[in-house]
Amino acid sequence: MMERERERILKINRHYLDLEESYLFSTINTKVSAYKKDHSEAEVIRLGIGDVTLPLPQVCVDAMKEAADEQSHAETFRGYGPEQGYPFLREAIAGYYEKKGIGLAASEVFVSDGAKSDLGNILDIFSEENTVLIPDPVYPVYVDTNVMAGRKIVYMDACAENGFLPMPDPALKADIIYLCSPNNPTGAAYTKEQLAAWVSYALDNSAVILYDAAYEAFVSDPDLPRSIYEVENADRCAIEFCSFSKTAGFTGTRCGWTIVPDALIFDGVRLNQLWLRRQTTKFNGVSYIVQRGAAAVFSEEGQRQVKANIDVYRGNARIIAQTLTECGVWFTGGENSPYIWLACPDGMDSWDFFDALLEQANVVGTPGAGFGKNGKSFFRLTSFGSPDATREAMKRIRTFLKKEETAD
Repeated sequence: MMERERERILKINRHYLDLEESYLFSTINTKVSAYKKDHSEAEVIRLGIGDVTLPLPQVCVDAMKEAADEQSHAETFRGYGPEQGYPFLREAIAGYYEKKGIGLAASEVFVSDGAKSDLGNILDIFSEENTVLIPDPVYPVYVDTNVMAGRKIVYMDACAENGFLPMPDPALKADIIYLCSPNNPTGAAYTKEQLAAWVSYALDNSAVILYDAAYEAFVSDPDLPRSIYEVENADRCAIEFCSFSKTAGFTGTRCGWTIVPDALIFDGVRLNQLWLRRQTTKFNGVSYIVQRGAAAVFSEEGQRQVKANIDVYRGNARIIAQTLTECGVWFTGGENSPYIWLACPDGMDSWDFFDALLEQANVVGTPGAGFGKNGKSFFRLTSFGSPDATREAMKRIRTFLKKEETAD
């Protein structure tokens, strides 16, 4: 009888037990909450988690209101929609790429509820036997979603010496490659020539690149690519993920897209077909109302309003970069990116720097250690606060750094 009972025990996915005990941002929230509980008078400024602070562009709000009104009339009511996205939004996204000189069919565009979801879900169409190549430091989602599946992960070092932009190493072999440019957390951005080297590496090794372009709208340098498909033959080896979250403030509204080119063929199968089947089976799709709001982003007025919001965040990044430069602090990002990745004073551990900055300056950032071993002496600040809050935070940080310098 006992033998029979043992055979019937439900088995879990034990790979989940290999995950780090606490997700980076939940640890930060716990620390900040504890501090504020003990110091209720403190005015804490958050420049840590990359959430936006400006409201949605009005053109998007108006489009969603109109779409919501349509749902109240039988003649214009929409029920279940296509899981891969309504044609009007897929075509608008394809048109956005066409303006960059990139030809895409609407069928290669898949609407999602954000890049984070698809960066994890895309793994459904790949074997767990594949080896994954991930930079360190890195956005934790890349690591955790592969740990959950039990895949072998190989890390490539991103460091100050290579500008936090690792390049292909012929000695490293992998099947799935994660790249993010402009990068989260470092703010560094690949040149077209550097991306071309990665495309060549992927083609030579029959590998696929998962390219996170969530911050492409922050690229202001005309010589830097905003899509990996600006590189010749990238459509044969790369899947691109993008989002309205940082571009148009959709962090609470949730919408993004994934490009799976028809030219992507592995193991004799078109990945576009696999992804379509996966999405139509396991994804409900994004609501009609939200997709109408997202489509408004690509209108002439939508692009104007989005640029106005991004310009505010770019201005914040300049304020942060200027302060750090004046204080003699080494950093990357702050240009072509909403993130600033700075070296902690005197090689201080990033969690120690986090605690000191919170307690002495009431400013919250993100410890680089949370992004990997190569981030343990670095710290991430974001430009998503308000201009006033950013200026006040930099005033406090300048004072804090001067105290540290005096103490030395």
